[in-house]
Amino acid sequence: MKRRDFIKKAGISSVAASSVAAPMIARADTKLKWKMVTTWPKNFPVLGTGANLLAQAITEMTDGRIKVKVYGAGELVPAFEVFDAVSRGTAELGHGAAYYWKGKIEEAQFFSTVPFGMNSQEMTAWLYHGGGMQLWEQTYEPFGVLPAAAGNTTVQMAGWFNKEINSVNDLNGLKMRIPGLGGEVLKRAGGTPVNLPGGELFTSLKTGAIDATEWVGPYNDLAFGLYKAAKYYYYPGWHEPGTTLEALINKKAFDALGKDLQSIVRNACKMVNQEMSTEFTAKNNAALDTLVNKHKVDVRKLPDDVLTKLKALSEEVVSELAGKNPAAKEIYSSYDKFRKQVVAWHEISEKIYYNVR
Repeated sequence: MKRRDFIKKAGISSVAASSVAAPMIARADTKLKWKMVTTWPKNFPVLGTGANLLAQAITEMTDGRIKVKVYGAGELVPAFEVFDAVSRGTAELGHGAAYYWKGKIEEAQFFSTVPFGMNSQEMTAWLYHGGGMQLWEQTYEPFGVLPAAAGNTTVQMAGWFNKEINSVNDLNGLKMRIPGLGGEVLKRAGGTPVNLPGGELFTSLKTGAIDATEWVGPYNDLAFGLYKAAKYYYYPGWHEPGTTLEALINKKAFDALGKDLQSIVRNACKMVNQEMSTEFTAKNNAALDTLVNKHKVDVRKLPDDVLTKLKALSEEVVSELAGKNPAAKEIYSSYDKFRKQVVAWHEISEKIYYNVR
């Protein structure tokens, strides 16, 4: 109503007003060239190649009506400027993870992963069937960005350490590359979280700039050669139990598409979301076998008292974030409600099956 009143007062005809309000829709024979910027090193296994797969899927499924070119971290924009690049329209697409933008949108971290929270299967179910996707879209709307789930790491490893972790005291003073909410938990345990892009991990760990780093899991960690820079490889990945990776879509570019192309873009993201998680599941154990038997990596479980302390601190961190603003409260309320429901079901389905298998 306010928009209509403004137009009338400005003396703009109803025909002109409708032409202003309606987006320009691409014709059926239009050939579009889109750029995709990512937070990952170019062609890096699963993460980088997953972004490539998304670009390829959109290009092929649209029969070349949208041709997507991928730029790895630092090629067009730095790794942690991907969100801004898509928001500005520098690129039509981005690929990364929501916790990288916590300095801009702190509550966005709920859409990537929560320490001791939902796994990949549960996260995807919340997003598509529990209202999570609608909340995610609302969160990014002010920035002109449309999010979509486009990958999942599944449960990660706790990381690579150049010192043994035998008690909670060993976390004190530990300088570790760890993003998102997990980084805040480490900080409360006495450590120093550092946020570094993947391409800088090996050198930082090897030179002693950091004492430890988490990345993803055996398949990706082997590719980076992290076993050459640290002595101990700890599990489980308490900080990232099922990290959703995201496609970022410039909203204006998306709205300019016809419904057929919009549907293709959305479904290409869904396909890649499934493909990346299954590739990690298929390849992680073979990579772990190589790390242990060929490279003699010392794989260890974090002590129970350390995990108990980290879990308690995680609950504090998540609770505080949920109380910071109404948006964070709404998102976490939805997340937590769905988590409780799915955990109750998995207690007598997935969990009990794993135990008896």
